[in-house]
Amino acid sequence: MLPYGRQLIEDDDIDAVVKQLRSDWLTQGPAVAKFEEALCELTGARYAVAVSSGTAALHLAALAAGVRAGDSGLTSDVTFVASANCIRYAGGVPTLVDVDPTTGHVSLPALRAAVDRLREKGIRPRVIVPVDFSGSVADLEGVRAIASEVGAKVIEDAAHSLGATYVDQRGATVKAGSCTHTDFAILSFHPVKHITTGEGGAITTNDEGAYKLLLELRTHGITKDPAKLKQVDGPWYYEQQSLGYHYRLTDVQCALGLSQARKLERFVERRRALAARYDAAFSGQSFARKLQSLSVPARNPSAYHLKVIRHVPGTGESVESVARRRRALYDGLREKGIAPQVHYIPVHRQPDFVESGLSSGSFPGADAYYAGCLSLPMFPGMADSDVDRVVDVVGGLLAS
Repeated sequence: MLPYGRQLIEDDDIDAVVKQLRSDWLTQGPAVAKFEEALCELTGARYAVAVSSGTAALHLAALAAGVRAGDSGLTSDVTFVASANCIRYAGGVPTLVDVDPTTGHVSLPALRAAVDRLREKGIRPRVIVPVDFSGSVADLEGVRAIASEVGAKVIEDAAHSLGATYVDQRGATVKAGSCTHTDFAILSFHPVKHITTGEGGAITTNDEGAYKLLLELRTHGITKDPAKLKQVDGPWYYEQQSLGYHYRLTDVQCALGLSQARKLERFVERRRALAARYDAAFSGQSFARKLQSLSVPARNPSAYHLKVIRHVPGTGESVESVARRRRALYDGLREKGIAPQVHYIPVHRQPDFVESGLSSGSFPGADAYYAGCLSLPMFPGMADSDVDRVVDVVGGLLAS
């Protein structure tokens, strides 16, 4: 079975982990800081805080952004649920925002309308969480402009985009996760992401005060900094000065992450080559108008965490009809030994959000996107022949 995603672990990755296992440090040692330094190099951000998962990163970023009980936050309706749940973890109330079905990115007109509706109710959003969907960076400058009008912080959910860049309005090339146009960014190192630590994540920021706060939140809210202690009772002394969490990443995981980080450029280049091969092969097919890749803005070249194709609705075709076509292709691929995936079920459809009253509103873009989306196999270990096989099977299924 050819999966939609898979880690690429090589001998030097294994050697790095074994070396760490034989060292004095399995956790809370020097490998963590070294990995964080590597993440700063990869993203261009001043500070990075490694944590136990991308979800933990989102939670701590929301706290560092000031989200507290009753506060409001906004995020994309097409994302993994953690992008919205992080606002809830901090006690806030998320508002889901519709997307552009051709890109999967949050719709700026829909975002502005959502912010305006909140303002009419006297609610000032505390945070906005744009999602770099499938590997290309969202319009962070557009989001920042809207956020600035209401004084909201911006957290870039860059779980899909490590290694991607975009060209901003000044003409500068900016790295995903750099926090050039945001207050925070989060990364994920799950096995299907660009680099992996098994499970793991990180928050990046350029704010020194926020960085120090994140370090404490990561470790139970505890500090040993003599300048911050209320009293000193000996060299062993520490104080819990706020409510924090056990969100640490181990040195063993960071050893793997460091080894993987050195390969990011190669991994992204391979993903882009695979995507180009898919696009070239699909463009010559008779079904090219019915089945299209997500649109990737020229100024935001994708790092291709995912290779998403969409069933394009025919004239007058219903959403239900598109969804049936997607299901038939999904089932057909699995029968042929290819395992596609669907990213993502819109958050507003999740029972917990419906039952909690968090799914109000209209999401025509998200519903249209979801009806036709399918993620094809995309990972650095794939061979060109794997792409050719997928294209051939898709062509055969659509022709039958």
